This record gives sequence, C-alpha cells and structure tokens, in this order.
Amino acid sequence: MRVVLPGCFVILSLLLGACAAPTNRPVATRAVASDMALPPMRRFGNTVVAPPARPNAEMMQDFLDLAFQLESGRSLPVLTRFEGAINVRMTGPVPPSAQADLTRVLGRLRAEAGIPIRQAQGEAAAITIEFLPRRTMQRLVPRAACFVAPRVRSWAEYRRAGRNALDWTTLEARRQSAIFIPNDTAPQEIRDCLHEELAQALGPLNDLYRLPDSVFNDDNVHTILTGFDMLMLRVYYAPELANGMRRGEVAARLPRIFARLNPRGEGRSGRIADPAPPAFGRAIETALGPGTSPGRRRSAIREALAIAQSRSWTDARAGFVWLALGRLSLGHDAEEARDAFLQASAIYHNAPGLALQAAHADMQLAAFALSNGQPDIAIGLVDRSTRVVAAAENAALLANLLMVKAEALDLLGRHTEARIVRLDSLGWARYGFASDAEVEERLLNVASLSPVQTKRRP
Repeated sequence: MRVVLPGCFVILSLLLGACAAPTNRPVATRAVASDMALPPMRRFGNTVVAPPARPNAEMMQDFLDLAFQLESGRSLPVLTRFEGAINVRMTGPVPPSAQADLTRVLGRLRAEAGIPIRQAQGEAAAITIEFLPRRTMQRLVPRAACFVAPRVRSWAEYRRAGRNALDWTTLEARRQSAIFIPNDTAPQEIRDCLHEELAQALGPLNDLYRLPDSVFNDDNVHTILTGFDMLMLRVYYAPELANGMRRGEVAARLPRIFARLNPRGEGRSGRIADPAPPAFGRAIETALGPGTSPGRRRSAIREALAIAQSRSWTDARAGFVWLALGRLSLGHDAEEARDAFLQASAIYHNAPGLALQAAHADMQLAAFALSNGQPDIAIGLVDRSTRVVAAAENAALLANLLMVKAEALDLLGRHTEARIVRLDSLGWARYGFASDAEVEERLLNVASLSPVQTKRRP
C-alpha cells in the first residue's frame, strides 16, 4: 500500500514555505500566464536502474522479511504468488497518462524480473487496476494513496467482501487481485502507484524502513521499481520456490537462488540492520498519518528521533527522521527546520547509496539558500542533485529543483538562462503535479522565496 503523507510532508510536492505561516514578505507578482505558456508535459525515456549493490547475505534477510510479514506486523504463514501467465487490465475512468506508464512497467517486469505478465486483450485478468475518485477510495481506506486487495475484481466486490476474503494471511496461492488508484491525482502519482501496487500484487506485501534502495519503504523516496525491487521479484518467481512454502523452506533455498540470479552479490559479508522496534513505526505513523495535529506530529517525530539516536542509527532511517522533523518544523521553527535538513543531508551524503535521499534534503537547503539571498549556494545544491533525481524519474522533485535554480539565476542577473531552466521545470511539473493550476501555484511559491520580487515582462 502506498501511504498518504500529510500536506506539510509530501515528499513529491513540498517546498519551503508551502506550509509556512504568513510573513511580511511581498507576494510574488510573477504570473505564469503573462510570462510564458505552459509547455507540453515532459516524460522520461527508457528506464535504466542500477543493479542492487548490497551483499546477497543482506538481501536474503530482506527477502524473508518482505515475503513473510505484512505492513501491520502480522506474519504470513506461507509464500504465495501467481502461477503461469499473468494478465492485467485497467477499468474505470482511466487517466490519459496511465496506458503509457502501464506499458512501460509491464515491459520492465518481463525484462528485469522475468515475470510473464501482459495487458489483457479482452480476456479475464488476474490483476484488475480500477481507477476511481480519491474521495471515494479514502472514505474506506483513509491512509492509502492507492492499494491492492486479494480475491476481488472490482471496487464493488471489495466493498462487499468480508474480512476473511481480504486477509492475505489466509491465501494459499494468488489467483485474483485488484489495485485501486485515484484517477484525480498527478500523472507521476498514478505511475508510482502502478509500480508499487503491481509489485505488491505480484510479490512482497511488506514495507521496511531500513531499505535504502526500494519502493518497499514507506518513506516514498523511491518512486519507481529499483534494481533491488526487480531482484526481489525475480527471486519470488524463481522455479526453486512454490506456493505454500514456509519461511524455513524458502530460507534454505535462497543462497543458491541469489547466487544464480545475482552473482555480483556473492563473497561479501552483509550487515543486517537491527530491526526497528514497534514504537518507531508507531511514532512515524502518528507523525505522518492523517488526522493528527501539527503539534502532535512534531512530538511523534521527536519520539522517533530519540529511538534512532538511542540505537546509534546512521543509515537511511536516521536521515529520514531528520528530514521528517525538518519538514514538520517548516512554518513553526525555521531554524530547527534548517538544522534538521542539514543533519539529514550529512547522514545521506556520508552513507553509500543514499544520493536520492540526499537530493530531498538538499532541495530544502537550496530553498533556504535562495530565501537568504545565496543564489550560488542554491545553484550548487540543485546541480549536484538533478542527475540522480532525473535517473530516479522523479519529475515533481526535478521540477522543484529547477524552479529554485531559475530563481537563483535571476538573482544573479542571468535572465536568459533562468527563462530556459524555468521552462524546463514547467514541462516536468506538468507530469509531477495534479493540474496546471497546481503547476502555476508551485511556480509562484518558489518565486516568493526570492528576496527580490520583480514583475516579469511578457
């Protein structure tokens, strides 16, 4: 399940000041309509993801924890998966962007995970993807941005289904699943849901905060299936495994499977991160879940931070907690927010494999630098982030970075360059955000960070 993050924490769309209290700063007067027409939506080309870089010994434990436990903490008694060819169909008011993104992810699942999965051509489908209004979906599942359910083919069936029918722990094999995605959200969010929910419909049903390189992590940093994720799915459908196998049976077969599928991970010892205690997960859920006051959110994230510090974590979890504290402090305590982002950035840059996480922290630091009249620093932070963000296909974050850079270039008097960068940002923003109105609002929000407010001529 892809979770909903609160409005002042959404990783894909938050900018410094988006949740801030009103200030005396002049309102930006840069109207997009008077400056330039919105360009066509930009889309990413062929996906190239890095292969998993961690030792097999470490990833075997990840596989077991992903495959034999639910996000709720309940254990799954046996391995379950689909057998044979798998067909997928889309129903409901399908958004215009969905078909191209479904085609791409199905192609990747065939090529990278070796799964025989295709879009249905009129025949019955094993996996149904139904689009429906966000409000309709979240009346029943308020924490879900999108989700997958077993044994049903439609939203109507899901609403009628009993608890036992929807219980993953009672499955002996997977034969039918339905994925539910809002049709009134950003093209990127629709794509992200297609990736994560298809992966969970096919394989792992758990999320682990300790994973730095996976969509199976509720931090929502990775938005498309990674090399690690594809390896997990390839292992899931290895011929050595079968429906009904218990954890011990699977564990006994994993060394040979990983050695065959990922020989580069052999011969290196792995360090398994100590599991996060239940209190850590509860604190994160309180801080980021719906229906919680801002004060309680900040209190909860400090509880999570205390747990991370007591365990001397220096991994992605520690950076994530600092990043969360920074975002939740915006509009409440700017100095605390900036310090938290600096802590997150330092952790991410000092650990291997966390460049994408670092880009999220550096985006916020670039916004602070712009606001403080330090355009060179802002541009430097943006430039060291854009390549990894583009490789991760995060159009919303890329658009935010480029908008900040455009404002910084204007501060330096490099107006022609600023216009080119800003136009590029708008093309990515049309894919990353839900509507043209949101694109324009985001551009104005970034412009309001600049200490120099000028009206741009047409």
